Amino acid sequence: MSDFHHSGIDVTYRVSSPVPHEELQILFAAAWGDHSSSDFSSILNRSLAFVCAYHSTRLIGFVNLAWDGGVHAFILDTTVHPEYQRRGIGMQLVRHAVTVAKECDIEWVHVDFESHLQTFYDKCGFQPTKAGLVKLNASDAA
Repeated sequence: MSDFHHSGIDVTYRVSSPVPHEELQILFAAAWGDHSSSDFSSILNRSLAFVCAYHSTRLIGFVNLAWDGGVHAFILDTTVHPEYQRRGIGMQLVRHAVTVAKECDIEWVHVDFESHLQTFYDKCGFQPTKAGLVKLNASDAA
């Protein structure tokens, strides 16, 4: 657990501490307008770690560190409540996740993101790479 002061608020970061399903649903619904209810327990049970950010007792941020069971980990679902965005909280979530990966002897941390997030992930220390992607759900293809 670590504490940081961000633009007038104190934020506590917790790594893989129990987080109620309902709190994650509220955060994701606020941050992702198209969010539908998810079974976070099955996701978190398979994760290498996850990091939550709290302002007092309110969950305001989340990032998942998934992994392949070997030397690759993946940053997924970087989320900050809209009321708390643009304060460095997302960057701290990612940095905490990368630190956990390093402590677990992970060699590579990957992240996929939409193009408007390029600057954010550059600031988090990620280097651009070429990658491929296959969309499996044809009904979602644009």
